[in-house]
Amino acid sequence: MKEPLSVLEILSLIQQRELARADEHILELEAEELAPSGGGAPGPPKAEGAGGGRRARDVALLYEALQRELWALVRETLAGPGPGACAGAGAVAQLGQVLVQEEAADGRRGPGAARKLRARWAEAVARAARERLEAAAPGAPGGLAGQLEALRARLLEDMAVVRGRLAPAYPAGLGAFGVYLRGYHGALAEWLGASARRRLPLADRYALLHWHNQVYPREVLGLVDMAALENGELGPLLSPGTLRGLEDECVTDVKAQTRAALLRVLQEDEEHWGSLEDQPSSLAQDVCELLEEHTERAPRISQEFGERMAHCCLGGLAEFLQSFQQRVERFHENPGVREMLPDTYISKTIALVNCGPPLRALAERLARVGPPESEPAREASASALDHVTRLCHRVVADLLFQELQPHFNKLMRRKWLSSPEALDGIVGTLGAQALALRRMQDEPYQALVAELHRRALVEYVRPLLRGRLRCSSARTRSRVAGRLREDAAQLQRLFRRLESQASWLDAVVPHLAEVLQLEDTPSIQVEVGVLVRDYPDIRRKHVAALLDIRGLRNTAARQEILAVARDLELSEEGALSPPRDRAFFADIPVPRPSFCLSFPLFLGRLPLSRLARPSLACLPRPRPPSLVRPRARR
Repeated sequence: MKEPLSVLEILSLIQQRELARADEHILELEAEELAPSGGGAPGPPKAEGAGGGRRARDVALLYEALQRELWALVRETLAGPGPGACAGAGAVAQLGQVLVQEEAADGRRGPGAARKLRARWAEAVARAARERLEAAAPGAPGGLAGQLEALRARLLEDMAVVRGRLAPAYPAGLGAFGVYLRGYHGALAEWLGASARRRLPLADRYALLHWHNQVYPREVLGLVDMAALENGELGPLLSPGTLRGLEDECVTDVKAQTRAALLRVLQEDEEHWGSLEDQPSSLAQDVCELLEEHTERAPRISQEFGERMAHCCLGGLAEFLQSFQQRVERFHENPGVREMLPDTYISKTIALVNCGPPLRALAERLARVGPPESEPAREASASALDHVTRLCHRVVADLLFQELQPHFNKLMRRKWLSSPEALDGIVGTLGAQALALRRMQDEPYQALVAELHRRALVEYVRPLLRGRLRCSSARTRSRVAGRLREDAAQLQRLFRRLESQASWLDAVVPHLAEVLQLEDTPSIQVEVGVLVRDYPDIRRKHVAALLDIRGLRNTAARQEILAVARDLELSEEGALSPPRDRAFFADIPVPRPSFCLSFPLFLGRLPLSRLARPSLACLPRPRPPSLVRPRARR
C-alpha cells in the first residue's frame, strides 16, 4: 500500500494547482480521521488534543487552501490572461473533478457534515461576475447609457468565454453554463437595482428601462442557449414595483418638462406674430418634436409604457392647444394688428392656420396609441384647433370680401346686364389672392376655399333677392337669366381653378335663372321643387322675392308655386337645420313680401272685410297658429 501524503505534500499539490489529486488525498485524511477504531460505523471526531483532533484541523486548513485556489481559478479563467487562463481547459477540468468528488463525498458524510462545495462554487462564480461587471461600468463615458453599453459588451465577452472554453471543460452534470449565466444575471440585477434606487435624470431612466426591457433580453439572453439553463428560471432583473416606479417618475418628469417647454415655445413664437416682418413659423414642428421625443422612445420600452406616455403627452398637447387658441383670439382682437398691411395680416393668419394639420395629426396618433381614457383630451385638442381654424378663416374671408364689396355693390343693376365689369372684378380679385392662399396647408385650404365659394355666391344672390331688379317683360327675364347663367359659369370655372370641393353650390344660380325664365306655372313649380330639394334652407320668403323679381302677379299661380316651399316648411318643423357649411339661403335675409304691383292706391281705404277676398290673397296675412314654426331654442 502507498503511504499517505503528508499535510505539507498535499498543500504543495494545491499550490501547484494539482487540485483533483490534492482533493483525493484530503478525502483520504478525512476518512482516516472519521474511521472507527474497532470497525463498524465511523465514530465522532477525536477529542481536542488527540492525534485525530489535529488531523481534523489539518483537513479543515487544507480545505480552506483548496477552496482559495478553486475560487481564484474561477476568477482567473474569467479575467483572461493569468495563471488560470494559461492553464486552460485542464485547470478548469480539475476544478470540475473536485466538485464531482466532493459531491460524492457529501453523500457519504450526511446532511450535517456536507461541505456543499458545489453551492460555494456557484457563489464564487457570482462574486467573480460581480467583480467583472463592477470593473467594466465605472470608466465608461456617456453617463448611465455608456455604463450600460459597457455592461453589455462585458456580458457578451464573458459569456463567449464561458460558452467556448469554460463550460465544455466542466463535467456535463454540473450544468456549468447555467451556473455562470445565473451568476452574471444575479450580479447584474444587483447593479441595476442599486442604480434604480438613485435619483436619476430622465434620460438615464429611459436608458435603464430600455436596456432592461429590450437590450438585455434581445442582445444578451437572445444570443445564449437557454436550454443550457436546465430549465432554471433567471427571474426579473428588477422587480415589477421598481419598474413601475421608474415609469411613474418618467411620466411625471415628462409632464412637467413638456408643459414648460411647450409654453416657452409658444411664447417665443407669439413674439413674432405682431411684427411687420413676414417670418416663417416653426411652432408646429417644435411642438411635434418635443412630444415625439417621448412618444417614440416609450413604446420601444414596452407597449404599456408607450400607452401611458401617449396619454400623458396628449393631455399636455390639449392644454397647450387651449393656450394657443386663447392667444390667437387675443392676437385678432388686438386693434394694433388691424393696422398691418392686408397682405401681411393674411400671411400671419395663414401661418397660424398651418399649425393645425400637423398638431391635429399628432393628437389623433396619440389618441390611437393611448388608452380609451385619452378620448376627452383628443376632443379638447380638436375643438381648440377647429376654433382657431374657423376664426382665421373668418378673418381672411372678411379681408377679402372687404376688397370685393365694391364689385358686389355693382351687381343686379342696369349696367350689370350689359357689362361684365362687376363680375370680372370679383373673379380677378379672388384669382389674385389665390397665390397667397396656396401657402395654406391642404386641409384648411380646402375648407377656406369652400367657404369663399359659398360666401361669394351668397353675396352674388343677395342683391338679386333683395329686389334690385324688376323684370317687366319676358325679354328682360330672358336677359337677366342669361346673364345669371354666364356669371354662374364664370364663377364655377374660377372655383374649379381654386380646387373648391363645394360643387353643391354650382347649381344654385342656374336654378334661380330657370325660375326667372320659365313661363308656365307647372314648369316653375318643378324648378322650385328642385331648388327646395337641393337647398333645404330656402323659405317661402325667398321664393316670393324671386317671383316678385320676375313680375309674377297672378295670385293663383303664386300660391301654387309658394305651396311647394310651404309644404317643405311644414314637413321640416322640428328638423335640424343644415350644418353651417351647407347653409345658403339662411344667410340671405329678404324684405317682407310686398303688395301686388297692380294694386290701386285706394286699397288703403278699403275695409278689412274686403281685403280678405281671394282676389287679394297676395297680401301678407298672419299665419294660423298651427303653421307658425316654433322658435329655435338657444
